[in-house]
Amino acid sequence: MAVRRADAARNAAALVAAARELFDTAGPDIALDEVAKRAGVGNATLYRHFPTRGDLLVAAYAEEVATLCGHGADLARHPSPTDALFAWLDAFVAHVAAKRDLALAATAGPAGRRTELFDRWHASMRDTAATLADRAADALVPGITGPDLTAHAAGIALTATDPAHARRLLGHLRHGVLRPSGQLRGTRGDEGGDDGPGDKHQVRGRAGGDAAGQGVREATGERAGRQQVDGGGEPGRQ
Repeated sequence: MAVRRADAARNAAALVAAARELFDTAGPDIALDEVAKRAGVGNATLYRHFPTRGDLLVAAYAEEVATLCGHGADLARHPSPTDALFAWLDAFVAHVAAKRDLALAATAGPAGRRTELFDRWHASMRDTAATLADRAADALVPGITGPDLTAHAAGIALTATDPAHARRLLGHLRHGVLRPSGQLRGTRGDEGGDDGPGDKHQVRGRAGGDAAGQGVREATGERAGRQQVDGGGEPGRQ
């Protein structure tokens, strides 16, 4: 019995290794017969371990998800909660963007059925994001949660043109969800009355608008004065 279990574990590992290699080189739609052949097992063995393509896809993807979540656990000890959160989201978007086809194919089986393994590692990523977001909560705008951020990050990763583009878009997201400097939750800000970033723009806008308006008024008055002088000096004009 122990020998049989060892053989089964070895066959499953061989199938996952073969699937990962072939999915990376040929894409997630490669014939499963090719995976079995690469692993050196029969089709019956493949389907005994992985009844559907989705099961095999998620198994091939799960090791990388475990590594990503382990990275999140390490970052949870980082002294800057905000930097830790966005360092993990950066790794997340780069990973998903690089494995986009595999990630999309692994999310659901026939008729939208998600595999049990998919649900487990999806939950582990949600938990990782939630832990990091909770640590950074004081720096985030109210109402932002870990699942919100992973949903945004997943959308970025799946629509970006490449991992570098995904990371750049994530930078935009970071600036959009953080509270303005000096307005961390639990603080009152500067009581001296200094203008915030938005107020400074408004003040500059008003100053610029007043100056421009004064220039228009002066130019208009100057033209009107010239017209009056010219009109008064022309013979026969009333």
